[in-house]
Amino acid sequence: MAGLMIKDKAEMPLKKYKPSSHKLNLIYIKNRLNKIFSREINSPKSIFVKVNDNVVNKIASFISGDLKRSCSVGIAGETASGKSTIAFDIITKIQEFADNYSLNNVITRINIDDYYYDRSEMVKAAGSFANFAKNYDLDVPEALELELMKEHMTRLMEGESVMLPKYDMSGTAKRYDNFSLVKPSRVIISEGLFALTDKIVDAFDFKIYVDVSREVQKERFYIRAAERDLGDSSDEVYENAYKKAQIYVHPTAARADIVLSGEADRADYKRFINEIIELIEDVHGLKSFEERPYNLLMK
Repeated sequence: MAGLMIKDKAEMPLKKYKPSSHKLNLIYIKNRLNKIFSREINSPKSIFVKVNDNVVNKIASFISGDLKRSCSVGIAGETASGKSTIAFDIITKIQEFADNYSLNNVITRINIDDYYYDRSEMVKAAGSFANFAKNYDLDVPEALELELMKEHMTRLMEGESVMLPKYDMSGTAKRYDNFSLVKPSRVIISEGLFALTDKIVDAFDFKIYVDVSREVQKERFYIRAAERDLGDSSDEVYENAYKKAQIYVHPTAARADIVLSGEADRADYKRFINEIIELIEDVHGLKSFEERPYNLLMK
């Protein structure tokens, strides 16, 4: 058309890209997380054995609010690996954080051991739990109702409240169904031997495996065996547990996003959790931003 002049592309000013505040926030979160993880991974007594590359991005998505649903965590490991202790410390620190800010429904625990089938009548027939354990294998996935556990996880993730069972670990093999009501929460954490096995592994956003040497594991096992009054069946129970773990538990480490050291100092775990909580406090305005290191955004 006459009189219409088209500027050469080289002469046209480029429109500057201005990231949104959400984008900057996400970058900030990822940089903080990378620093936290890198420092721990490279420490002499790291709590980590392995961390997959996608872990930081997944955590950042939840902290930033990109993922607004519940976050599910599954922790697996052989018997006496330390998985229950690690889960307890995570839950305790997060609950302290929730209590400090009067936040409700922040974390829920589902104990996979509570899904063992009720075998109380078999224990009575055997005369004792020790005799029962000689003839009944508790160290295979089929000993637990994992389908029910996954159903409960799914319902909680969908925002429903659930009645959980409770298994008596004192030696009765009794399971009490509909024992306790739990409400949906921001974090749902579950631990047990078979957390990363086929029937329930895909219920978890974060898959964690706790690794431990056989020497440490064995020492811990016999302390627990004495507490449960396994008596002269302890050796047989341990050997069976170890053998079955090589089939059903140890291979699931390959599915883990994170492999933790079951021999790390509990204080180091708590310190690491505190660093993540401090990041959440900063990002969500629960602490003053006056000292917030915004220069991290430029790195």
